[in-house]
Amino acid sequence: MFLRPTRLALDSDPAVKEILIAMNERDNFIIEDLDDYHLVIKADEEYRVRRELEIELEKNTYSLEA
Repeated sequence: MFLRPTRLALDSDPAVKEILIAMNERDNFIIEDLDDYHLVIKADEEYRVRRELEIELEKNTYSLEA
């Protein structure tokens, strides 16, 4: 029998971690805040969290295109 993991550890820099914490206020996916660089999230939320984080990071990216 194969059991799917229920938790997933993410590592990131402190700025990205703050974005993840803000996202968590809407969707509650963080299980545990380990330290300045690591979070444990619900494994079944990984794809959605990574996709939404990418969107948030794109919003904060400076573009030279006008």
